[in-house]
Amino acid sequence: MKKIVCFGDSNTWGYNAVTMERFSEDIRWPCLLGKLLGDEFQVIEEGLCGRTSVTDDPLFEGLNGYTYIYPCLTSHAPLELVIIMLGTNDSKERFNLTSYNIAQGITRLALKAGSVPAGKDGGFPKVLVVAPPPIGSEYFNTEIGKSMGANCDIKSYELSHHLEELLRPEKIEFLDTKGMVSMNKVDYMHLDEKGHKVLANIVCKKVLEML
Repeated sequence: MKKIVCFGDSNTWGYNAVTMERFSEDIRWPCLLGKLLGDEFQVIEEGLCGRTSVTDDPLFEGLNGYTYIYPCLTSHAPLELVIIMLGTNDSKERFNLTSYNIAQGITRLALKAGSVPAGKDGGFPKVLVVAPPPIGSEYFNTEIGKSMGANCDIKSYELSHHLEELLRPEKIEFLDTKGMVSMNKVDYMHLDEKGHKVLANIVCKKVLEML
């Protein structure tokens, strides 16, 4: 089987903003991706709520994706592909990052993922970076706005432009979900059931093009 790791945050974990619990396997996009790809593939969920690309969170432990991705990928070897979808948490005001800085961090993480000897015969897996849907401006007036801080919507909207610019010369595959997938209407920064389904279909098409 061709093994794929989906490395992301709460939107890969499957956070349901209505119940504040986890969506079932019938809804989460990595699970749907596995069904769409078929028996030839194994899709592994590696989502963690609050995960950042390269930044240590001063309030919570173990959320830095950069320090975790090496053991994560080697534990699942051999891998065909690593799908990275991060950036939403990096936009938090307490990290004081610009949208370009966030893109730099994700690019750095993607380069590391592509250099981990977790592919077949000790080689390296392919990497696909997915830019998450932008955070809706209404997030700031919800309960989540207190923790996220200001301007997260602006940073997340600008992110895909910088990611494409930085990933292209590195020859890392990129997928922009802006305009194709929307966040929910509860906290405006998590996928709803429809969003998971749409994202799974878009990612599936890209994966089949790559592999």
